[in-house]
Amino acid sequence: MSARRILGPFNRVEGDLEVQIDVRNGAVADAWVTSPLYRGYEQMLQGKNPFDALVYVPRICGICSVAQSVASGEALAAAMGVTPTPNGQRARNLILAVENVADHLTHFSLFFMPDFARDAYRDAPWFDAAVKRFKAVSGESARHALPARAQLLNLLGILAGKWPHSLAIQPGGSTRPIEPREQGRMAALLHDFRHYLETRLFGDSLETIANLDSVAALQHWAAQEPFEQSDFRFFLHLCQALELDQLGRAQDQFLSYGAYSDEESHLFAPGVMRDGAISPLESAQISEDHSHSWMAAAQTRQHPYEGVTRPAEDRQRGYSWCKAPRLAQAPMEVGALARQAMAQQPLMTELIAHSGGNVQNRVIARLLEVARVTLAMEQWVWALQPRAPYCAQAPAIEQGRGAGLIEAARGALGHWITVESGRIANYQIIAPTTWNFSPRDAGGGLGPLEQALIGAPVASGEAEPVTVQHIVRSFDPCMVCTVH
Repeated sequence: MSARRILGPFNRVEGDLEVQIDVRNGAVADAWVTSPLYRGYEQMLQGKNPFDALVYVPRICGICSVAQSVASGEALAAAMGVTPTPNGQRARNLILAVENVADHLTHFSLFFMPDFARDAYRDAPWFDAAVKRFKAVSGESARHALPARAQLLNLLGILAGKWPHSLAIQPGGSTRPIEPREQGRMAALLHDFRHYLETRLFGDSLETIANLDSVAALQHWAAQEPFEQSDFRFFLHLCQALELDQLGRAQDQFLSYGAYSDEESHLFAPGVMRDGAISPLESAQISEDHSHSWMAAAQTRQHPYEGVTRPAEDRQRGYSWCKAPRLAQAPMEVGALARQAMAQQPLMTELIAHSGGNVQNRVIARLLEVARVTLAMEQWVWALQPRAPYCAQAPAIEQGRGAGLIEAARGALGHWITVESGRIANYQIIAPTTWNFSPRDAGGGLGPLEQALIGAPVASGEAEPVTVQHIVRSFDPCMVCTVH
């Protein structure tokens, strides 16, 4: 016997999201993911001065506005042929890292973990401890995480003037030079943030967490203290008790544009993983499929440089305002797990080889990244050179096009701009949630979340299946970015 259910909107998720599932024999048999809100930033940018994009695109989102600014700045820089100064690049990396780490912390403490304090787990032996630690609003974890997050965001006041919607990020770098005394202030803020991470989130040094290099090392580390000793150990205990490594597996195809670049390389390398093998990213193979979107287009599939955003709510097969991004016509999962896979972090490589992309591995990758990026930020602060330039100047652009491919907290974010006669002729955006929450394509291929939901167990009489909640939130959706 089968039954179709419509779930949503998902509270705690930024923006609208609707998930439709068919349930047969106690499990999800099919799934459709819908973005029911349209916003139209790509249309707003048509005909504007190219530099107006730096004012408009941060407003796409209130929680990853810096990422939108960095992607737009890099697209403009590519179109203008300008290279950011080394100081400007370091400052942009720091600004983006603060936002990404803050997003990871917000996701873990406020969005993902409170689901384990729901009544569905009332009979579990760890339930009372989960309520005390993670229950929404009253849980101890959020009470400690929120002040630590607020302290970390003070770095953006120093580096970018304000957050969100800063205008400090420019194609040539950053407009905000840093004085030596401000370096000391930023180092002190990172010291305080490290203290929170090492006493509450991890219960161990950042170096120890960042150097976990195998499943055996992770299990040995977790067993050294009671699971209540830290948020991370508690999560690993839940992974074992609930078999979260068996929940929410998608196609195991991963993509990353590469994160935190400097003159020579990236902290996390770009690339693509298929069948466990890593290959270079061919951005010319990226396209957006319109076949199941409420969008009109002359062709079913288009590269972003030729992309069209024209709403058509009466499309016969459409069921989402989200287009379907594909790489060489294949759906790709993006996010921290993809970044750590491409960086060939040994623990994540082994976890992916063992169980692929799933609820457990997505969250572990996110927490591992918090430790690795915080350690890098401590070095980047002292690498800034107060007397050197922060921004390279360049003349206004009349003709050209360029792409800005960066990594937001949720994964690969791309902006593509075409300028003609000094005005924006076309602007296309593919956000991380557009990749992960895409609808079907013309070949019937499911988006990553749609694939990940199939097979999820659903208990008899369960109105809002908790497994579906875990899977959806393991991707950390941001729906307003999806439909920009």
